[in-house]
Parts: sequence; structure tokens; C-alpha cells
Amino acid sequence: MELINDTEVRSAYQLLKNAVNHTPLQYDRYLSEKYQATVLLKREDLQKVRSFKLRGAYYAIKKLPESELKKGVVCASAGNHAQGVAYTCHELKTKAAIFMPTTTPQQKVSQVKFFGGEFADIHLVGDTFDASATAARAFCKENDMTFIDPFNDRNIIAGQGTLALEMMADAESEGYKPDYVITAIGGGGLISGVSAYVKSTSPSTKVIGVEPKGAASMQAAFEEDQPVKLAEIDKFVDGAAVQQVGDITYSHSKKYVDDLRSVDEGLICSTILDLYGKQAIVVEPAGALSVAALELMKDQLKGKTVICVISGGNNDINRMAEIEERSLIYEGLKHYFVVNFPQRPGALKEFVSDILGKGDDITRFEYTKKGNRGTGPVVIGVLLEKPETLPELLNRLKEFDSTYIELSQNKTLYNLLV
Repeated sequence: MELINDTEVRSAYQLLKNAVNHTPLQYDRYLSEKYQATVLLKREDLQKVRSFKLRGAYYAIKKLPESELKKGVVCASAGNHAQGVAYTCHELKTKAAIFMPTTTPQQKVSQVKFFGGEFADIHLVGDTFDASATAARAFCKENDMTFIDPFNDRNIIAGQGTLALEMMADAESEGYKPDYVITAIGGGGLISGVSAYVKSTSPSTKVIGVEPKGAASMQAAFEEDQPVKLAEIDKFVDGAAVQQVGDITYSHSKKYVDDLRSVDEGLICSTILDLYGKQAIVVEPAGALSVAALELMKDQLKGKTVICVISGGNNDINRMAEIEERSLIYEGLKHYFVVNFPQRPGALKEFVSDILGKGDDITRFEYTKKGNRGTGPVVIGVLLEKPETLPELLNRLKEFDSTYIELSQNKTLYNLLV
């Protein structure tokens, strides 16, 4: 298979330069000081559709013969590719049938409607991207339309690679020579385009691909020497929750990517909150992957120049409560238990006074009195002041109720009760 190179990316850039935003490459003081490195952010969250996906979608659709363009296009997407296709079809005045998983955040569905207007018909099908893609391909065949793949396509890859062309040119003009370029992996279109261009123009720069731990499909492909379908995935990082990478994107990644990292979803949530709280940067879970990876790589970053691609900023505000919850749990601050309380006056006061540590707080308390019993079970959430005080809390809990259950140790109970 012939792989994409910088020449193909440059060709794509000429077509796209008046259609997409040249997004900024920004020095980030906070992250640079935190990791004792020079950290630059490629801000694709500031793209017209708040994601890099517009680049590949516009280029792939614009390259279609007029006969195919008139029939319309079909795509499957968890959100950002759909927005890129919708925007493009509105600009080019051609119809798009857009298939999205039923689990797609409403914010992304609304944005697709906004960008596509009368030219976009939305079909919510399946619980995962892969199920939605299967339905989209069947619809495409039945209606003699062209399928615009979200990642496993040469034109898509070349289009995504144009952000690397901008990024590396801007870095050079500012006097930076990046040691690392870090970017997210979902299906692999972005990492393929970025790594192909970077390695063609700056071979010494290491390209790092980052996946959510619950959907590490490229890592699985590397281990098996071919794309493989994961049995199940965590769909939280919806922009990167892909069960199987493409054969084209796998080939590019295998050739050009220096290392892969898998990031815990809880760390991704902490990164989202950190970027927003410290710098007012709004990123979606997939958009935070590259910055989250800095924490895993911190021992090798001192004195280095690092570019992190912020791949998207389409975060649904309604998800912030879940994001904060996952972050607190990851940081070891929030814990849930089932504890048997004595059914007598003063039991809760005793628990607060004797069991909780100074500065700890109860965030949830669900209790139903059981008739003719000495004790009753309580679902209780505890927010610790410091994560290192957990062992002491568990020791006091054991004295209060030797049969208490820590819900994080029982996934079924946790999902039922929390």
C-alpha cells in the first residue's frame, strides 16, 4: 500500500486553505511550567466546526466527480465528522445522509443540524459508531450514494494532515523545533495524516498517538499486527470510541507513529476540568487526550518542545457533572459504600463525628428504615479532603460495620446504585 506523504498533504492544503481556518499554534505557559517543557497547543477546537474533522471531510467531498456529488453523500459519525460533512454539503449545496449513534451527545446532534441545514438528513441508529456505520453503508448502497469514510480513506487522511502542515510551518516561523507531536487516535485518520507529514518533513520529531483506555483499538491492532475489533468499548470518549481502526490508518500508524499511549478516562476528565479552570479552554473528551498524555510522559518531557493537538471542542455542557464525578473518582477523592447503620437515633451523628475524617464530606446518603431489624443498609458517598486518608477511613469503617461494601470493587453494584 502506497502511503500518504508531504506532497499529497501539500496538495490538499492548496484546495483547503480558503475553506478552513488556519488555527493558531499557541505557547501554553501553564502546561510548560507544570511539565518543565515548552508546550505548544494546536488549537483545532477553534476550527469552523470546532474540530479538525472539517479538513478531511471537505477535501474528500470536494474531490468527488460532479456526477457523484449530485447524488449526495452518506457518512457515519459520533459527531465531529458529521459536522464536517454537514458543513461541507451546505457549502457545496449537495445532500448528506448522516448516521449517528443514538448515544451521541445532543449538543453534537444539534450542531450537525445547524451546520447542514436543509442539506443534512440525520439518522440516529445503533449504540456504537460501528453499528451506525453498518447502517450507513447499507443505506448508501441502496440509494446509490457515496460513502464518506470518517478515517479510513486517503483523501480524509491527506485533509487531516493539513493541520500538521500549518503546525510545523508556524513552529518553524516562531523558532521552535518540536521533539514530540502528540495527538489523539480514534479510527486513526488524524494520527495518519499528522504523522505522515511530520515524519516526511521532520524525521527526528517523535509522533505519539493517544487513545482512551476503554477504546484502545490502535494498540490492539499493533499487538495483533492487523486491525482487530474490540469486544467492547467504553463510549465515554465518544469522539475516539472506535472498536476497530482501518487498514489504511493502521498501515500509516505502524510506519510513522513512534509510540502509543492509553489514557484513563478519569485522567481525561481531570484534564478537561484543568484546561477549563486554568485557561478557559473548552475541550471535549477526545480533544483532551493529547494534553492528558503529558501526565503519563512527564518524566521524559523536561527541557523538550512538545506540540499537543487539541482536536475538538464540542463538549456538551450537560456532561460536566459526569466529567467532574469521574475526575474526583480518578483522583481518589470520591468513594461510594454500602454501610449497615444501626437503626437508632444518633447513628448518623456518630458516623459523621467518629468515622469521617476532618474535612471529609458526605455527598450522598440513601437510607430506608427496615422494620424489626437492628441495622439498615445505607448507600453513602464520601468526598475526601485528601486521597491519602482513604486507608484510615476504611479502617474506621470496618469498626463501624465489618461487612461494608466498597462499591468501586463491585462494578455491577456500582452501576446499579451509583
